[in-house]
Amino acid sequence: MKLIAILASLSPALAFVAQPSHKSQLRSALHAAQTNADTSRRSLLTNALTGLVSLTAFSQAQPAVAAEDTLTNVYFGVGCFWHIQHEFVEAERKLLNRSDKELTSKTGYAGGTGTDKEGRVCYHNFQGVADYGKYGHGEVVGMTIPENQIGNFAKEYFDLFTAKGERVDPGDKGGEYRSLLGLPGGMGNPCYADVEAAATAKGMSLVAGKGNDPDTFGTKKIFVYDTAKFPFYQAEVYHQFHNDFQSPAYGKKYNNLANEAFFRGKVEGYRMSRSCIKF
Repeated sequence: MKLIAILASLSPALAFVAQPSHKSQLRSALHAAQTNADTSRRSLLTNALTGLVSLTAFSQAQPAVAAEDTLTNVYFGVGCFWHIQHEFVEAERKLLNRSDKELTSKTGYAGGTGTDKEGRVCYHNFQGVADYGKYGHGEVVGMTIPENQIGNFAKEYFDLFTAKGERVDPGDKGGEYRSLLGLPGGMGNPCYADVEAAATAKGMSLVAGKGNDPDTFGTKKIFVYDTAKFPFYQAEVYHQFHNDFQSPAYGKKYNNLANEAFFRGKVEGYRMSRSCIKF
């Protein structure tokens, strides 16, 4: 059923193209400065540098935080990532007061032991190109949050399980849908104790992931990965801000966040059926 929904969504995805070239934007900034008759060489250089700084800020697209809040990349997964992304988008809004332009939650793959020769990890596809299940990855949602908020986001994560400690979509079976989370340093992360406390409060146990791990359904276990050893691979554009089968449709405003994120450079594009993305 999930594959049918994905195929139905391919038409709007084909409208996506590569990100605008930073070089062309920089050339435009320099040309505008040069055509100003009153611009001195000093002001020309200043304008060019200002444009470069602006482009760099656009490329990074990171929300502003207090100096003492170190931003860190983490990921969480339990079942299909469509529902999980929506819940973490809401968590970013609630816990960090982020606007739509500041949201960082993206669907993706993690926890596997490899990629294809080109470093790609892709969703199931008829060509069999870099299938994430083949390489042992699970569906996850990656995000960039202040390190001191890891414990709070872990609480949000464990609230996604049912009262019996299971995922809400038991129909999805296999290692691709296992429960997993990724932290810098894995169990050695400075905030790991907060994550462990959140798990214990829900009757769940944390286990060190070895990569290509099996399904966790019926075990109340969550595999923990070191993001340095098991990085996050962003999923295809058509998987971003998608409706799921567990809830009513999230609405066009939510779905359109994929378009907005793509054109702001926060979600990378790719040519359909030809390549996938790694970062």
